[in-house]
Amino acid sequence: MITCNSEVIHRRPVGNGMYLPSRRMKPVSQQQRVHDVRRLRDMLRAAVQGGSYPDGQLPSEAELMASHQASRATVRQALALLRAEGLIERTQGVGTHVVLNTVATPLPEAHGVIKPSRESLWNQRMRPRELDRSVVPAPHTVAERLGVAPGTPCLRLEYVALHHEEPVAVATNYVLFPEAGRLRDTPFVSDWYRLLDDAGVRLSESEFVFDCELADAPLASVLGIREGAPLISMEQLIYDPAGRPFDLAFIHTRGERFRFVSRGTKETR
Repeated sequence: MITCNSEVIHRRPVGNGMYLPSRRMKPVSQQQRVHDVRRLRDMLRAAVQGGSYPDGQLPSEAELMASHQASRATVRQALALLRAEGLIERTQGVGTHVVLNTVATPLPEAHGVIKPSRESLWNQRMRPRELDRSVVPAPHTVAERLGVAPGTPCLRLEYVALHHEEPVAVATNYVLFPEAGRLRDTPFVSDWYRLLDDAGVRLSESEFVFDCELADAPLASVLGIREGAPLISMEQLIYDPAGRPFDLAFIHTRGERFRFVSRGTKETR
């Protein structure tokens, strides 16, 4: 046996006293295994959340090993990460199946600037559970974002969005008058944009700032999830037809329940 460039080379007999070298590759490093697990997790997560398994059943370990050219240990570790996320469950004798279906939402629909599709979550598929609807003085940060003096009266409307009676998001809106006057007594029956429409409030633009966070104890309690679960945090400004901001919202959405879809087209000259 000889070594060459850290590869182990064995001499393999082929007859007549002759030998051919046979290389045995180095074992996969721990760092490389971490990357292999991460890559496989990313692909399986996208498949699960993208609806690639309509019957909810994932392929077997052997099938995943073959289709992704991965070791059994890599497959098991990737599945364990998805299970810890709450996306799948593994049952002895049954296999691996999806336990959480994610809703894909085009960003223009989430902005409220286009008519939602028939399957959209913003097409009367949600209902709110109101937490607060009261007129309050605008706090300094809210007033600054809306371009008014601190203490200016505004409507604070806070609610939990329910989908199939499951909490998926919590939103706190601060709405200036005169829009607040129209919203104050309008029945809230579905989603935020339906409420605006029912109240006769028109918008021209909607701006989101996205962030990510882990659910703290108060958010975990109101959303019915474990503390430390992933959340998509959004700050939204909505503008009237004249370009004046009239609504500032702080929204926390369950990260494992939503996929925001955006598609852009490059300008051609």
